[in-house]
Amino acid sequence: MSDKETLAVYNSKASDYADLTDEAGTKDPALLAFLNHLPPQSHVLDLGCGPGQAAGTMVKAGHTVVAEDASIEMIALAARHAGVEARVATFDDIGGKETFDGVWANFSLLHAPRAKMPEYLERLHTALKPGGLFHIGLKLGDGEKRDGLGRKYTYYSETELVGLLQAAGFTPIARSFGSDPGLDGMMADWICVLSHG
Repeated sequence: MSDKETLAVYNSKASDYADLTDEAGTKDPALLAFLNHLPPQSHVLDLGCGPGQAAGTMVKAGHTVVAEDASIEMIALAARHAGVEARVATFDDIGGKETFDGVWANFSLLHAPRAKMPEYLERLHTALKPGGLFHIGLKLGDGEKRDGLGRKYTYYSETELVGLLQAAGFTPIARSFGSDPGLDGMMADWICVLSHG
C-alpha cells in the first residue's frame, strides 16, 4: 500500500484499530480455518498485519511469522507480540521464491490499486512453496472509493476475485462471507477465500 492518505489514517488511528480488532482477532473463524490447514511449524507471511493480533496467534500456534505493514504505527504494535518478526513494507516489496508455507492477507490487499492486483497475486504465488496456503479477505462491491475516514478501497465481486486468484495460479478451496462494521463505523459486506498455491 502506498496511498498516503490511507497510511496517514492507519498511523493516526492505530490504537483505535487495535481495539476494534483485538477480541475478534483470536476468534476469527477464517484465521482458525487457516491455522487448521497449515502444516505444523509453518513459515507464514502476514501481509498487511495491522496491529499484529493474527500474527501473535499464529506464533502461539507454533508457526514462524513475518508480519509486514506499510504503517509504522501498526508495525510498532505488531512488534509487541512475542516472537513476531515485524517490519515496515509495502505491497511493492512482496518478493521471494518458495519462501512461505502460508500467506495471510486479511483485509489488506483491498487497499491495493485494481491495476496492481494481478501482479501482487502472482508475486505472492511465487513467494509460496508449492501447495502453500493463501488467505485473502476483501470487501464486496465494485469500483474504487474512499471511506469516511479517507482510506482508499478497491472492491471486488466473488467472480472477479476467484478469477484473479485462478489466473495467478491459486486453487480456491473455501469461501466465507459476512458483514461487519469497520473503523469508520459503517457496515461492509466481505468475502474471504482460502486457496492452495
